[in-house]
Amino acid sequence: MRAVLDACVLFPTLTRGLLLDAAAAGVFTPLWSPRIAFEWTNAAARETPAGLVEAEARALAARFALLLAAGLSAIAMTAGSLRRPPGEGRLQPGYRRSPFGRFIAGVVDTPLVPLVAIAAVGTFVATVMFVYGQRNYGTEFFVETEPEQAIVYVRARGNLSIAEKDALVRRVEREVLATEGVASAFSFAGEGGLNSDRGGGGGPRDTIGQVQFETLQWDQRPTLPFDGPWWQGLLLREVSDPYYDGNAVLARIEDRLAGIPGIFTEVSELAQGPGEGKPVHLRLIGNDFGALAEAAQTARAQMEGMAGLTAIEDTLPLPGIDWEIDVDVEAAGRYGTDVATVGGMVQLVTRGILQGTMRVDSSDEEIDIRTRLPEEYRLLSTLETLKLRTPSGLVPLTNFISIRPVPRLDQIDRIDQKRYYDVKADILPGMLNEAGQPLTANERIAKLTDWLGTAPLPAGVTWDWTGDQEDQQETQDFLGKAFLAALFLMFIILLAQFNSLYNAVLVLLAVVLSTTGVLIGMLAMQQPFSFIMTGTGVVALAGIVVNNNIVLIDTYQEYSRYMPRIEAIIRTAEARIRPVLLTTLTTMAGLMPMMAGLSLDFAGGGATIDSPTALWWKQLATAVVFGLGIATALTLVFTPAMLAARVWANDYALALLRWTARRSGGRHSGLHVRSPAKCRTQAHPELRHAKGGTWRLRQAIQLPVREPGERSRGGRRRGRSATPTAEFST
Repeated sequence: MRAVLDACVLFPTLTRGLLLDAAAAGVFTPLWSPRIAFEWTNAAARETPAGLVEAEARALAARFALLLAAGLSAIAMTAGSLRRPPGEGRLQPGYRRSPFGRFIAGVVDTPLVPLVAIAAVGTFVATVMFVYGQRNYGTEFFVETEPEQAIVYVRARGNLSIAEKDALVRRVEREVLATEGVASAFSFAGEGGLNSDRGGGGGPRDTIGQVQFETLQWDQRPTLPFDGPWWQGLLLREVSDPYYDGNAVLARIEDRLAGIPGIFTEVSELAQGPGEGKPVHLRLIGNDFGALAEAAQTARAQMEGMAGLTAIEDTLPLPGIDWEIDVDVEAAGRYGTDVATVGGMVQLVTRGILQGTMRVDSSDEEIDIRTRLPEEYRLLSTLETLKLRTPSGLVPLTNFISIRPVPRLDQIDRIDQKRYYDVKADILPGMLNEAGQPLTANERIAKLTDWLGTAPLPAGVTWDWTGDQEDQQETQDFLGKAFLAALFLMFIILLAQFNSLYNAVLVLLAVVLSTTGVLIGMLAMQQPFSFIMTGTGVVALAGIVVNNNIVLIDTYQEYSRYMPRIEAIIRTAEARIRPVLLTTLTTMAGLMPMMAGLSLDFAGGGATIDSPTALWWKQLATAVVFGLGIATALTLVFTPAMLAARVWANDYALALLRWTARRSGGRHSGLHVRSPAKCRTQAHPELRHAKGGTWRLRQAIQLPVREPGERSRGGRRRGRSATPTAEFST
């Protein structure tokens, strides 16, 4: 569809009345060059440094092929009747400036005003960045939407049987199902569990069961009559009852579960995007178990005393007792027995002695055959009554074993061959920090980092932030590299198209202006900066906003061939403001509903605001809408000012060179500097401003050119080969 629209735009342009050769060289080529810049800069901004994907490359080639076919077809169809209109390619009389043209003329007509305009834009950009740094709404890794699914972790400690665990989980499940707004629930008692939350991070160590539940879907919730602004009432007749909002349902569940004695419960939203568990995730690394345990307890105590943190947990071993049986090898040898025989007697009480394996039709794996004591004798005290047959006869087992309790150690976690413990915490929503800003995970992590900088941990223990913080850093590094790679690719393409380093850099400055618009959008919409969605919007915006500068600079280069450059800047701004504003406004209008969270139901009729699906795209749409709008408004002033600043700088540089030439060698120094603007007026008309706001044409004087050997007014023989001429063009 986009390629067809390109062809429809190109077809009438090629049939304006030019001759065949003029159409091929004068119309098709100027349109082809910016079109190439559009397509390839957009592709460079979208793609990763690995290159264009195959499908996008084929689509891009198809657009160019259709453009070429449409252009050649238009030339062939009109070749017999094409004729150059009178005055084509020249300035026409009767031209009047528009109000916007007069505004741009006021900006670029004098040498000082362009510098003032550039400084004003730069001050505006710096002010926005400063204000955003002071009054931002924090950052987040991924979009936080209304929860539609969640898990309740049931936590308890003690030597509980599976039946006791199941009874506690059943009680929690009944409370969850009795809560209004819950559609269904699924429970699991014992070790293991669903393992479908926290991006694979798992629950607390003392979890005895889980209850996963779903809230009512958005279209199944009760509704209320709309009571809001009139402009929203044009589309909305009813709104979803906020009583059944996912966050409200989770709050009611937490209140109901808080009254169950003997257990702790933790309600966690089901992960709907990238992320791994709780946002504050501190990892302590070392080799000494004692020092690691002390460090974990110190870090947990610090988190518990910090405002805004909740659901704090660690991975320290759960309190418990293991019974350790030591065999006295020397005593066993005196009785003529060994450790293996003693171990067999112990296994009769515990797991049993392995006798062999067998296969059954109902199982694909072999089943162990073990010999054990009857169930009523599988007690620790039985070891004190067992006797072992030895060459000396039956000997009590307690003669060469000792039984003592030791702290329980469930597992040992290692990373890079080093032991570690984790301390995790969640963030309470809706809280403000000391500066009055929303309390976020990154802000709390910064506070904890400052505390860790005071070296409160034992010697030999190092720390690192992992989990969401680690993922955020990886995403930020990747998007930063992709953004720089996209800018580099666009720079190479623009440099090849414009053949000007200054113009290529000027086009890319629009990206900085668009980033300013993104920050304004985050402040206006009171949104946090999402590394995933907002960052993607910034990268995508880089390929959109440069199109305005491409149009302006390409038109300026075309106009500057047959008119003074300052006038070319003014004419460019007047001629291209309408297409620039049209493309910008249509793009913004198309994304406005997404930015407002508006969802239209074309099948059933009606509309909704801030549905869970719409919330995913609000930050991306906000970045594009505000970034494109602010960048366009600034570009229409900043780009002409930058072009005019270069023109005035060149004029003053040429004047300085002429003055230097006169001071050093006088009139006959042999160095003649001709202004490019004056050289151009020898072959083309120039403009002279008249009263009343009109512009009249005055034919430039054709200056004679001395032939080699012709004498000058002073009588000295001067020729082209004898006197070098220095031309400085911009």
